Amino acid sequence: MSKRIHTIVPCLWFDDQAEAAANFYVGIFPNSKITTMSRYGDAGRDVHGREPGSVLTVDFELDGQRFTALNGGPIFKFNEALSFQIHCDDQQELDYYWDRLSAGGDPNAQQCGWLKDRYGLSWQVVPIVMLEMLEDSLSERSQRAFAAMMQMKKLDIAALRKAYDG
Repeated sequence: MSKRIHTIVPCLWFDDQAEAAANFYVGIFPNSKITTMSRYGDAGRDVHGREPGSVLTVDFELDGQRFTALNGGPIFKFNEALSFQIHCDDQQELDYYWDRLSAGGDPNAQQCGWLKDRYGLSWQVVPIVMLEMLEDSLSERSQRAFAAMMQMKKLDIAALRKAYDG
């Protein structure tokens, strides 16, 4: 019987950029690392079409959260139906993640704190204070903060707070 390490590990399907993407993400998030890598062999080559020895999967951790990146071919692409949220304590942290993850991504896919990175994966870079502002969604204060957020690409905590405070 094998020992289960984590119950849920997201698997991200890439064409052939799994290793580059894993290295990109590990370079951004603290306490992160590549843990293991597997490679294609001769078995199933008639189906997968990959060269033996090329990267199949890359297991990595981002601040303790495990992920697997898979080189599965061009069949599937990321879309906005899935995104990863990064909750930030302040504007400096928000700017750090936004600037790094958005570099090389699609600027047309940036809205309300959402962005797409250079691999097409969607992220939400969100200040914790905004989550608190939006808790009471029926209050006038919350509605003003929400309206301000809807006009932004990268979220601006000072502008959100100003709108919230009226």
